[in-house]
Amino acid sequence: MPFQTHIGEIASLLTAVCWTLSAIFFEKAGRRTGSLSVNIIRIFLGIIFLGITTLFTRGMFFPMDATAYNWFWLGLSGIVGFFLGDLFLFKSYTLIGSRTSQLVMSLAPMITAVIGWFFLQEILSLKSIAGIVVSVSGIMIAVAGKKLKLNIPLRGFLYALGGALGQAVGLILSKKGMGDYDAVAATQIRAIFGFAAFALLVTFVGRWRRVFMAARDRTGMKAITIGTVFGPFIGVSLSLYAVQHTETGIASTLMALVPIFIILPTAIMFKEKITARQVIGAVISIAGASIFFI
Repeated sequence: MPFQTHIGEIASLLTAVCWTLSAIFFEKAGRRTGSLSVNIIRIFLGIIFLGITTLFTRGMFFPMDATAYNWFWLGLSGIVGFFLGDLFLFKSYTLIGSRTSQLVMSLAPMITAVIGWFFLQEILSLKSIAGIVVSVSGIMIAVAGKKLKLNIPLRGFLYALGGALGQAVGLILSKKGMGDYDAVAATQIRAIFGFAAFALLVTFVGRWRRVFMAARDRTGMKAITIGTVFGPFIGVSLSLYAVQHTETGIASTLMALVPIFIILPTAIMFKEKITARQVIGAVISIAGASIFFI
């Protein structure tokens, strides 16, 4: 089949690669400066990078040509996805750990597919449904691990589920608000609203001093900058381009391969052991993802 036939699916896979790299560098930065500081700095840098890009590609730093419709739905998407989704996810890490949180987050593609069906009238084929089920099953096998316990705190589970819902609803709202509007400019609108929400939170909890201290940490800022390039800048732009060109359920499933892609890099960088369960899960997930291209 022609390359253009699967351009949305290819963009989704590239999004997963970008988000894998951003996760690694944001984890490194978060250990030095704290997750809240990382979040607001990365979104601020993302707005700058996106603005520079659209200045060259569209002749304007800010998306002044966006309609009120674009601003409303994309802005709402930024608050739900950039702000609430990440806020819930980081909170779940402190309660049930990142491995269990990622297991719950792997439900995002199914949530996205269901919401897309009701909200956007996206009808998935049996092949697409099979691809989602197989791929998500592989992710769950890979990230669960032998030590996963069922008696996890309910609050932790609900926070992680909130992260999955934030990601899913954020994608749906993005697709509704974007239409055929430029994906990079649309990402900037989402980032502007996400930054505003984080700025209000930082003000409310009195953390601006910590944010400015983090901005003066050269090592931390280097990691945040690299993470921003692959995350809020290239990664999120690719994700919006992806949902423009394929169903949100399919795009979300391929983007959810991050826990699979991250296995090898973290094993090399953080000396984490690769288990047989992770390898089996990775193979199943990739097999499920390949169904979309058949």
